[in-house]
Amino acid sequence: MGKTAPVKRRKRKLNRLEPVSLWKKGPGMHADGNGLYLLVQESGSRSWILRTVIRGRRKDIGLGGLSTRSLAEARHEAATLRSRARTGEDVLEKRRIEKKKTNTPTFEDAARIVHRELAPTLKNDLNRDNWLRSLENHVFEVFGKKPVDAIDSADVLRAVGPIWTQTPDMARKTLSRIRRVMDWATIQGFRNVLAGNMTLPLPNPCSGIQVALPRQPKDGQHAALAYHEVPDFILKLRQSSASTAVMLAIEFAILTAARTSEVLEAAWKEFDVDARIWMIPAERMKMDEAHQVPLSDRCVEILVAAKKIGGDPHVFPSTKLNTPLSNVAMLKALQRMKGYERLTIHGFRSAFKTWAHEKTKYDTLVIEACLAHKVGGIERHYLRTTFLEQRRKLMKDWTRFVTAAPITKIARIGYE
Repeated sequence: MGKTAPVKRRKRKLNRLEPVSLWKKGPGMHADGNGLYLLVQESGSRSWILRTVIRGRRKDIGLGGLSTRSLAEARHEAATLRSRARTGEDVLEKRRIEKKKTNTPTFEDAARIVHRELAPTLKNDLNRDNWLRSLENHVFEVFGKKPVDAIDSADVLRAVGPIWTQTPDMARKTLSRIRRVMDWATIQGFRNVLAGNMTLPLPNPCSGIQVALPRQPKDGQHAALAYHEVPDFILKLRQSSASTAVMLAIEFAILTAARTSEVLEAAWKEFDVDARIWMIPAERMKMDEAHQVPLSDRCVEILVAAKKIGGDPHVFPSTKLNTPLSNVAMLKALQRMKGYERLTIHGFRSAFKTWAHEKTKYDTLVIEACLAHKVGGIERHYLRTTFLEQRRKLMKDWTRFVTAAPITKIARIGYE
């Protein structure tokens, strides 16, 4: 038998396409060689496609349109990508990451997206507002404009460090919200990097951050004045450089022994000045129960003065339209008062409680009701009153005690 003639393999033709004919090609895939194609759509649009093998799988990679990339440029890019793919590099994944980076949102943009998605699941309007406001007050000015893939632990530390011991609860909530935004950014692929032949997400910059933060006060412990120092504080507050809205809000918080958020979010519709009652709705209360606050004569004076500021719907408005004062504005006012730099507004509730127990004969249940605390133990099951009249007398006595110092002409500015 004779020998079988060897099969001649046809050598692939390279550089089949000619620049002058590219715009004359009809719909379809037109090969140039080495996996480079000109894709012509029925609509007439023309783009470059590289068909190559990446880690054992055939992949198509877009190289741009004919109007923006010439034939010579497409050949050069195709050769570069083929060479990198032969070394095992996932060039397609790297291109995806690079493209993602061009669309990477800033932290502020990402936070607003997360807030919109999360808002329907939050408890009420107050929670929804507070979620975003904590980031607006403490984070956006620090690194809100940075892309989410550029944020590191040092940024987070600069944001939460200043409030970590001053307002522990707010600081923890703010840190938790930063962590949530950064988790979202990771899930969306905005924090992916290519390490060798692997795509890896950057670690959340909030992880382990508490190692670099000081120990917080135990829950319930807030920097507070001794009750006998409160009258002098109020006098100095009235003479301070704080804005009228801030001065009024701080004094109102002290006189009502209300929580800071309850005062900041106070709306005119909640007040019956004639009956001297402030009705805080359940959705704004920590215990989810509506709470009546009896108002002393001085509280009414503060409301009259606040009305002249023109805030609507909030009693204590910020300079931003339809927005209440922030906790930051009140804290900054305290920080500017010499000797009171480490105080918190919440701490005045402790001063009230200590004074009421040590200097009055009111029942513990009445005092706890003033603070809107739930009564524990067996007494809770038999309690059928809010002690409104007793609380009215107690709050009147408290007001008389803390405002004992005379209001000078200077202190009256903004109050008349």
